[in-house]
Amino acid sequence: MVDFENWAALYAATAACCVIAAMAAAIAVGVELYRERAWNEFSTARGAIGFLPRTWWRWQRRYLLATPMILMIVIAFGATLDW
Repeated sequence: MVDFENWAALYAATAACCVIAAMAAAIAVGVELYRERAWNEFSTARGAIGFLPRTWWRWQRRYLLATPMILMIVIAFGATLDW
């Protein structure tokens, strides 16, 4: 039963870290888009069509940069559990 509780805690910690990283990435991308005045890209059809994929790629890059930190936090948390 202890193993189940440890794994559940580990998954919960991982989920919490991922949610925090996703929100931080979304905020960072939102700030970038605001600073660059990205809505000006909608003046052409090509810019409007490419806006969503470029924005998605920006968010993915930001989110994936958090992966090493998420792994370190979760590994450190897992090391504190009594297995």
